[in-house]
Amino acid sequence: MLKSFICHGFQGVSTSQRKLIISLLFFFILLALVLNAVAILSYRSGLAELKAQGNNRLELYINYLQGVLEKYESLPELLAIDNNLVRALLNPLEPTRIETLNKYLETINTVSDTLDTYLMNTDGLTIAASNWQEKHPFVGRNFSYRPYFKEAMAGKLGRYFAIGTTSSKRGYYFAYPVRKDNEILGAVAIKINIDSVEQKWSHRDENFVVSDPEGVVFITTKPEWRYKTLKPLGKDVLQRIEESRRYPEATLTPIAAAPAIPGDGLQILQVAGESGTDEKRMVVLSQHMPQAGWDVHILMDIEVLVKKVVTMCFVVASGMTVAYVLGLLLIQRRHRLAELNRVEEESRKMLQEANELLESRVLNRTQQLTEANQQLRKEILERQETEIKLKRTRKELIHAAKLAVLGQMSAGINHELNQPLAAIRSYTDNGRLFLQKGRHEDALWNLEQISELTERMAQIGAQLKLFARKSGGQVVAVPLHGVVDGALEILRPSLNKAEIELAINITPADLEVKANHVMLQQVLVNLLSNAMHAMEGQDAKKIVLDCRGENDRVIIAVQDNGPGIPEENLQNIFEPFFTTKKSGQGLGLGLTISDRIIRDFGGQIALVQSENGAQFEFSLERIH
Repeated sequence: MLKSFICHGFQGVSTSQRKLIISLLFFFILLALVLNAVAILSYRSGLAELKAQGNNRLELYINYLQGVLEKYESLPELLAIDNNLVRALLNPLEPTRIETLNKYLETINTVSDTLDTYLMNTDGLTIAASNWQEKHPFVGRNFSYRPYFKEAMAGKLGRYFAIGTTSSKRGYYFAYPVRKDNEILGAVAIKINIDSVEQKWSHRDENFVVSDPEGVVFITTKPEWRYKTLKPLGKDVLQRIEESRRYPEATLTPIAAAPAIPGDGLQILQVAGESGTDEKRMVVLSQHMPQAGWDVHILMDIEVLVKKVVTMCFVVASGMTVAYVLGLLLIQRRHRLAELNRVEEESRKMLQEANELLESRVLNRTQQLTEANQQLRKEILERQETEIKLKRTRKELIHAAKLAVLGQMSAGINHELNQPLAAIRSYTDNGRLFLQKGRHEDALWNLEQISELTERMAQIGAQLKLFARKSGGQVVAVPLHGVVDGALEILRPSLNKAEIELAINITPADLEVKANHVMLQQVLVNLLSNAMHAMEGQDAKKIVLDCRGENDRVIIAVQDNGPGIPEENLQNIFEPFFTTKKSGQGLGLGLTISDRIIRDFGGQIALVQSENGAQFEFSLERIH
């Protein structure tokens, strides 16, 4: 039939149109087959994903239910060992004892946040209850027909869910036997509220349902399903429920409009809508709670899955349609290219003539470019000669600058060596006096100090080379306390002469840093000397040397109470030969050399904002 249509149905149609109609026919057939396969695969994949998500949420809901029940599970057993309950069961006719027990149970009920707490004798008669003051108390009522009472009298922990025959409130019951000398005197029972379970999970998109062993729904996030069943109940089950008075006045009708339909390991229910006319297909997943004997179900609307399948089919259909259209466009483009090739062949002769004209113009332009390149090479040679002259001029300027600095360096070296020389002079005078008085040991100690100071003077001279290159001093673990003591030995005469108060704080006292002893000592000498000079002319002079450990670093700060550093000098304080001291007091290399030393140790010195005076701070690696 298709062959006949193709042969006779295209009469009066051009060849290109005939090919287009045939391609459309095959495209629609292929599209129908692909969409059918996509719909089946998407539906199965969506069901598997829905099942995985549902099982995860169902597990969370079950854990939540178990947590609610386990919170109160041990309470009846704890109450059963209370002597007040034992004495009340042994003497049930003492009004004073029973009244006291009622108040006691009322207190227990309030503290434990349960609905009711009551005590029954072996006949199931309630002799005391927490609701003894309410309009319909449990006192005097018999609950021997309740399964939880029967399980308690059998020596077990009784569990049961039901609607209260007295209060008409639903709740979950726990009961436990009260014994004396292994004899069961009665049972204590508590009733807990489970309304919060529904309220907590009612905002979810899924519908959670909890059913008892008979299949009656008693907890659900949809109130209209309460006290209905997931499937029709038999006559014997209905009779057993009626005898236990578990759900008085409940209809116990199924929520499903039709029996469950199995599909890919899942059950699908046709659930009647809220209006009773429209129906929804819902996927049902179930798990059993052995502790409570409940079955927990989650019902998920399959409409979301259907929408996903439709969306996937729409995307695939759109993609195939776009691909088909692009294919038609490519075929059309091929025909156009063939036509263009024909036009190009005709235009080739015209292009050849144009090319010859263009080549002549290119030759002329090439000659012009050659002349321009020659001129450019000439300019480059002139620029290179100018750069050579500029470099020569720079070298001459640097040489002149070095000659100008030599005079200033002599004053700076004098400044750096004056302090050790003053200390040597003091130790020499003291040593002479000690020798005259026969105090040879003290004189020997002064000579040792003089030897150390001369060694430091040699080190100071070597450190002046740091301005030109890095030092080769060995970096080791250095006790910070010893470095501070060495710096003070050099500066103490100057500090005493200037009447400067020096406060030293080393926390903890055994701090060690990764540095070179002499170099670090020179940094402290430079910083302390700068602080001394900054306070000249002041009445009260104070320097604070603070050393503290912070994790893997040691922070060292030197602060004075001088006038501070003017804002216009802040950017230049670490520049070589920059100084604000009087002529002859310094070369302006102290902070520059100190900065170079600290950088070699892996730190950095900086000026820190301070309310009074100036504060220089740097950090070094801490040795533990």
